[in-house]
Amino acid sequence: MSMPLALASLCLLLLFNGCLASRQHIFGQNKEWQLNQLEAREPDNHIQSEAGVTESWNPSDPQFQFAGVAAVRRTIEPNGLHLPSYVNAPQLIYIVRGRGVLGAVFPGCAETFEDSQPQQFQQQQFRPSRQEGGQGQQQFQGEDQQDRHQKIRHIREGDIIALPAGVAYWSYNNGDQPLVAVSLLDLSNDQNQLDQVPRRFYLAGNPQDEFNPQQQGRQQQQQQQGQQGNGNNIFSGFDTQLLAQALNVNPETARNLQGENDNRNEIVRVQGQLDFVSPFSRSAGGRGGQEGQQEEQQSQREREEKQREQEQQGGGGQDNGVEETFCSARLSQNIGDPSRADFYNPQAGRISVVNRNHLPILRYLRLSAEKGVLYNNAIYTPHWHLNANVLVYAIRGNARVQVVNENGDPILNDEVREGQLFLVPQNHAVIAQASNEGFEYISFKTDDNSFTNTLAGRTSVLRALPDEVLQNAFRISRQDARNLKYNRQESRLLSATSPPRGRLMSILGY
Repeated sequence: MSMPLALASLCLLLLFNGCLASRQHIFGQNKEWQLNQLEAREPDNHIQSEAGVTESWNPSDPQFQFAGVAAVRRTIEPNGLHLPSYVNAPQLIYIVRGRGVLGAVFPGCAETFEDSQPQQFQQQQFRPSRQEGGQGQQQFQGEDQQDRHQKIRHIREGDIIALPAGVAYWSYNNGDQPLVAVSLLDLSNDQNQLDQVPRRFYLAGNPQDEFNPQQQGRQQQQQQQGQQGNGNNIFSGFDTQLLAQALNVNPETARNLQGENDNRNEIVRVQGQLDFVSPFSRSAGGRGGQEGQQEEQQSQREREEKQREQEQQGGGGQDNGVEETFCSARLSQNIGDPSRADFYNPQAGRISVVNRNHLPILRYLRLSAEKGVLYNNAIYTPHWHLNANVLVYAIRGNARVQVVNENGDPILNDEVREGQLFLVPQNHAVIAQASNEGFEYISFKTDDNSFTNTLAGRTSVLRALPDEVLQNAFRISRQDARNLKYNRQESRLLSATSPPRGRLMSILGY
């Protein structure tokens, strides 16, 4: 008995090692390619829906596979509804422009939004009939029911939204201009127990796969062959009769859930006005009034101010298990407001950061973000990220960007334009200079508390080195070493021309 057991154990060990070696070999190839070349990319896939457009970057691109991420840009037209869905990885969503509402459904949490006015409707029940061979019969009951649902969150330009893997959500444009959002999916995150392929699971409709639009052709072929799965949502694969029994509805309703003959794709146009319970609207309807929007923005500013005060007092980021539960977790924070800036230079621009200290749920997702605005010809000081890969999306304007690897080779040296996306790998040095039109960006980071080390300016690594170390390292004079350390009094954002050395240099005797 011992010999077969030992042989089986050896086979399992060899199989495990073989799988691990294969996985390391695949990722090793991607990393080797990534270190040799980077490229600013525009979306590769384009899907037109009834009330919007979905664009995605090819997740098979080696630079995205290297970082273990995927990216999507979605445009929802006014009165458009992005159907409920969830993905296999945590994601950060940045609202580029427009406003709307977002609903996220957390499992087991209470429906805390409810209408005080009951609505009369006919409840339709489906029960199998033994006499009719299970075909079923229908009963109708008139009941007074209140609309109840989980919390609705109003979103606007500049918001960063954090969603865990597997959490279903929907979004609706209740504004008068397109709602544009760009999203990062962190496929290498521990929350993703599948492979590195982005997967979106829809709860409704017949949408195309946003990362693989060719999948729709195979679905149509299945439909012509009469196979199960006429739609492309999670209900479409179930047997219709079994689904009807599970939901206690008639088969016709079950077929509607399965998305049969639905050609609207993933963003649909709402008939009339979307009606839901919301405290920031003049009625229960989805189109909140201007007063409600202003009230919500003011309350959000007050929450952020309170959070900053706690951080200054040393309490930021500390968990005590009381202030926030899973069901009441704050999912968003606005980093587009200029008053929210963490770094500001009147001659160069501003930067706003959101990490686990500002938005506690990011500690759970292991993600963070940075929003930056560079003025005309301003420079983001050369720097590197100590503990994160960074995906940067150009919101407006242009910038010249250079990324350098450990061999001193420029693996990215390009003019980045509005709508493009590029990767900055961990520990790789990067510098960016805005064009005459300026440059605005959002960067997603694969760590909840990313650290940055600069190469120029008041907080640079060069400033922290002794003069003689600089002299011997660069073969320069002592005066040149001091100029190298103190010529720039700015920190992260540098003006186009170096300011003259001021009173501080005189005090120091330089």
